[in-house]
Amino acid sequence: MLAEIRPRPDELAHLQGVIDRLVPAIEARGAGAMVVGSASRGTWVRGDRDLDLFLLFPPGLDRDSLERDGLAMARAIALEFGDGYREKYAEHPYINATVDGIDVDLVPCYCVASATEIQSAVDRTPFHTRYVAERITGLVDDVLLLKQFAKAGGVYGSDQMTEGFAGYLCELLVLRYGSFGGVLAGASVWRPGIVIDLEGHAAKPFEEPLVVVDPVDPNRNVSASVSLSKMMAFVELARGYLAAPSAAFFEVRPDPPMEAGAFADALAERGTALFALRFPTPNLIEDVVVPQLRKSLDGLVQLLARNGFVVNRADCEMGPDHCLLVFELLVDALPAVARHQGPPLWNGENAGKFREKYAARPGAGPFAGPFIEDGRYVVEVPRRYRTAGGLLGSDEILGVSLGKNVRRALGDRELLAGRDCWSAEFAPFLGAFLDPASPLVRLERG
Repeated sequence: MLAEIRPRPDELAHLQGVIDRLVPAIEARGAGAMVVGSASRGTWVRGDRDLDLFLLFPPGLDRDSLERDGLAMARAIALEFGDGYREKYAEHPYINATVDGIDVDLVPCYCVASATEIQSAVDRTPFHTRYVAERITGLVDDVLLLKQFAKAGGVYGSDQMTEGFAGYLCELLVLRYGSFGGVLAGASVWRPGIVIDLEGHAAKPFEEPLVVVDPVDPNRNVSASVSLSKMMAFVELARGYLAAPSAAFFEVRPDPPMEAGAFADALAERGTALFALRFPTPNLIEDVVVPQLRKSLDGLVQLLARNGFVVNRADCEMGPDHCLLVFELLVDALPAVARHQGPPLWNGENAGKFREKYAARPGAGPFAGPFIEDGRYVVEVPRRYRTAGGLLGSDEILGVSLGKNVRRALGDRELLAGRDCWSAEFAPFLGAFLDPASPLVRLERG
């Protein structure tokens, strides 16, 4: 497997050629330059074409000047050597460009003397680079194997959509357990709450399911991005590999797109009701948009539940052009009558107000009640939304807890139902949504 995932000599030479052109150009403009990440320590897998290049500025420079001068320099570098640039935003803005086929992030940061003096999150990265580079000798192949294993299992990447294992985390795990096999053996018995602290210097307790204390910052959990589901998926994969080692554990298999006909057949077989909201993707990076999608999804699931529509599963996806919120409901139509429970009668004041509110029966009054059940007033009132489609198609959805950029984008939304939820744009996502399986189960089926 190593013969297939080690970078080829021509790849190494090509990447080094880009570095040799960019670094002197940055230094000639008065900033320091540092290659960070996997490119700086040879722990990148064949086919990866990413380069993280930090532009180092004196710590005395104020934040506004760092962003202004750093971005101006990064733009100039991108225009000179690349095909233009894209401005992206994390804690502060940076420039992304493509230079000779290499995806390059040009990131301004402060050049501080120690990790305790960092002024922004990116200032910590050079210390990560030095820490790993000083210790990774002899373990690079183990890191490559672990990264490829995590990629094939669908748990690689600390982005908000994946919620998985970052490259730096993989390196630290290999340093902790001593080998690729050691990592899998250790992970096979992980439980939520496990703490890995290479330097024994954690400065506080952490609440995440997997805790790997940053060896250069005792206040940071390197694995904070790893969700409990992805942690346990990695545990499952580790156990599966240890029980029956196979090259299949290293083979990346993207979710196959589900064709429209198969999608319609699967829906008919399930007998559930499917709805989707599709809207334009906000012009922001994934790490900003995805948390807002998840927050919005939760708010809408709660809205459906409050109105009596039971959600079996729901999920979200961010595409280049559109986002999708999808809901599978056990029922999508309800009776005209809705049950509304009031206060207990021993709460005299509130019980009296409730009775007075519902006692009269004008045209829009209750179907029944108020009556007493288990010591509480209960009324049966006309249901406001009898269909899930009516609810999701109303402006009621804008009144729930939504991400602010998602809220704006929902102004141009489209409500889809049943087989109309399918589109070529989201075919792989929808196929995985209708036929979910854990990584090991999917691998065994394959």
